[in-house]
Amino acid sequence: MAQPMQDSAATEVADADEAPNTEAKAPTRLILVRHAVTAHTGPLLSGRMPGIDLSDKGVGQAEAAAARLAKLPIAAIYASPIERTTQTAQCIAAHHAMEVSPLPGVIEADYGDWTGGKIADLAKTDEWRVVQVAPSRAQFPGGESIRAMQARMVDALDAVVVVSHADPIKSAIAHYTGMHLDLFQRLHVSPASATVLDFHTYGVLLVKCNDTGGLDDLLPEPEENPEEKT
Repeated sequence: MAQPMQDSAATEVADADEAPNTEAKAPTRLILVRHAVTAHTGPLLSGRMPGIDLSDKGVGQAEAAAARLAKLPIAAIYASPIERTTQTAQCIAAHHAMEVSPLPGVIEADYGDWTGGKIADLAKTDEWRVVQVAPSRAQFPGGESIRAMQARMVDALDAVVVVSHADPIKSAIAHYTGMHLDLFQRLHVSPASATVLDFHTYGVLLVKCNDTGGLDDLLPEPEENPEEKT
């Protein structure tokens, strides 16, 4: 529920003084990883087609992503219940002796009649132009709308590491950064990249976007040893 704006700065200060003195909770860090590539990535729109595994190149990408995340403290790992995302997540989980939990809400968009189609052919359709220019109005033929995809993606993001797909991740970035859904095509999410969001008490901070480099800067600061100060 939105609260009405105050009439004056003095009123705002008074309200702040009356607010309960509560300590802010430590942020929850969410890492969104796009799955590594398959033989379909690029020429075909795989969507939710079953039986699409990581290619040899994709396995290498997944292992490289897992190595980048290996040092980070991770509480849970979730993945879209599709082979390519689950396989990518399993590479990450192997470094932490953890199991991968399926998270249906972060599954790939339901592309409907477009599933398995050649992207070069789909790009010639009027519907494709809507997806690129005004995605908030786009409905995949026989599938879901991009608005619906964004809504169920955001609803599902209560985990710490989630392996998902390019469009769902882009829609989540748009939501948490206040970007209109019609602008989410301006974002790029590479295979096996990491996007990092910190959930604070009063908002969300985008820490990294489409990162394919080292992640050591995400490691917690080492605790100071009191004996070293004496």
